[in-house]
Amino acid sequence: MIFLTGATGSIGGHLARILGERGVKARALVRKAADGDRLRALGHEPVTGDLADPDPLAAAMAGCDTLFLLPPPLQNQTELEANALAAATRAGLSRVVKISAGDANIASPVPWAKAHAIGELALHRSGLRWTILRASAFYQNLEKLNRPIRKGTLPIAAGRGNAAFIDAADVAAVAACVLLEDGHDAATYHLTGPEALTMKQIATALTAARGKPVRYLDLPTPLYRASMKLAGVDRWLRRGLVAQYADVVAKGHDIAVTHEVRRITGRAPKPFATWAAEHRDRFL
Repeated sequence: MIFLTGATGSIGGHLARILGERGVKARALVRKAADGDRLRALGHEPVTGDLADPDPLAAAMAGCDTLFLLPPPLQNQTELEANALAAATRAGLSRVVKISAGDANIASPVPWAKAHAIGELALHRSGLRWTILRASAFYQNLEKLNRPIRKGTLPIAAGRGNAAFIDAADVAAVAACVLLEDGHDAATYHLTGPEALTMKQIATALTAARGKPVRYLDLPTPLYRASMKLAGVDRWLRRGLVAQYADVVAKGHDIAVTHEVRRITGRAPKPFATWAAEHRDRFL
């Protein structure tokens, strides 16, 4: 049985649906009992717990053989991943499929990218069979900017840099294949969308989807940082987003387009323009 973490989020929610449609029952970790209703309706077994509490976590994993590890981007991400791996080992699981970041690097200025690199190293040393899915940033992240987008601006400090964003549903589709097929042990897959787009091109696609103009507003880094502070974004996340866009994307260091989604799933990843059109109501 597969033990799912992050099953109520963007990737995990899609993965739970795919597994349910294929008749695969999983056990899914939820922080609140009420969050388990949708998972139960898909045929899964929700268990209440938290990655921050490793002892009950090991008990919750009992009887499972594979851990789907989707750590949340929090300041204690490294600790949470370590807890999950320790619990998996204690519970006798043999395999881990981990979601990581496309720019995972121990020296990264992006805190969650650095944390993912540390998590990958811990997984390599765990003695468990492993597969790592390094995904680029998700289209869904733009929904956090829906307020300014609704007003006609896309305010990011990314200069003229481009990024090969991906639909979280495509990451979930790859994860389902890896979880249910043989031949993926000790593999690291880099997952991207079908194209690398500048923020101006993303704004153009949002304009077409909305039927109303969206203008890319290339903010100076200090102003970008200040705007997030005014919006209530905490200091840790502000620091990470500034590094992600001003240091990585703007300087051309983001992950290049790959074709792993098509190779593994047999279908091409969804273009951003298609995703934007399908979710236009969120930006109106």
